[in-house]
Amino acid sequence: MTKADIVERIAEKIGCTKKEAIYYTEAVFALMKSTLETGEKLKIAGFGNFEVKQKADRRGRNPQTGETITIEARRILTFKPSNVLRRAINQ
Repeated sequence: MTKADIVERIAEKIGCTKKEAIYYTEAVFALMKSTLETGEKLKIAGFGNFEVKQKADRRGRNPQTGETITIEARRILTFKPSNVLRRAINQ
């Protein structure tokens, strides 16, 4: 499913124009993005939790040369689905 599909379904579901549905969709995604950029957790009841975690420096290896390299620290986004979502998927 793409963002365009989401917009179309929102427009059908709530009976608004596609332009309004685009506005609502973009607003929700912008809010989610800004929340995660600041490092806050994002919890959506019945759906799951998004969390930004910090990974430390670690040693790695270049598979072509075998040379040891340092993989720099970075932030990663994790998602843990809620039990409600897990049950819905597995039924």
